[in-house]
Amino acid sequence: MSGLTLSGLTVDRGGRPVVRGVSMEIPAGEVTALLGPNGAGKSSLVLAVGGVLRPRAGSVVVDGVNHAGRRPERIRRAGIAVVPEGRRLLPELTVEDNIAVATYALSRPAARAGRAWALELFPELGRRLSAKARTLSGGEQQMVVIAQALVARPRFLLLDELSLGLAPVVVNRLVPVIRQVADEGIGVLLIEQFATVALGLAQRASIMEGGVLRYSGTADDLRASPELLQSAYLLGGARAAAAPPPPGQSHIHN
Repeated sequence: MSGLTLSGLTVDRGGRPVVRGVSMEIPAGEVTALLGPNGAGKSSLVLAVGGVLRPRAGSVVVDGVNHAGRRPERIRRAGIAVVPEGRRLLPELTVEDNIAVATYALSRPAARAGRAWALELFPELGRRLSAKARTLSGGEQQMVVIAQALVARPRFLLLDELSLGLAPVVVNRLVPVIRQVADEGIGVLLIEQFATVALGLAQRASIMEGGVLRYSGTADDLRASPELLQSAYLLGGARAAAAPPPPGQSHIHN
């Protein structure tokens, strides 16, 4: 299965470039971590890939087809699912209905299978199906938005800020789900504020700063280069260093 290829992607916001000629590959069946300080352009990159923002230049290619600039629903049909930062749910709808909304373009058999898989990944949600989204904890809300992205069995999952605002115990619950998703062949791009969490999951890693990629390579190489991580988080190093690593993983002091 081929990967998702970004080439020369440039995105403007407020009349200025916030993503500048970014090129990277998100291989199928692997987790690629995208690290960097606040304001680096990471979220804008994801929104551009997902069709929420229109790139000024560059391409978003799957199977030889360029999807850059297409509408979000067409990009979802191409197998690219985006979980933006902020856990955006319909607060007055139940968990069941929030998940159902994400299946509107699927056949009934595909919707049933996708829902079953999502609840297999997050059995906690099976006990909360009748609860309104506004009553959920932050961790439960994050599970629902990830479930929404996964019900269509996408080929690629772009996940912006997995751990933002969540307790370490919740993050440790989510980490194995992301690993399982990749093990099932889905390519994951993980934007994560805490390097320990991201590099514990990823096979590949990139660092973005000032709208450009400053590093691309293996997660192992980056884990072995604390000085590079320190440089990348010069504007946000305290948050990155404060991250509790998942169980069994060593902490990177960056």
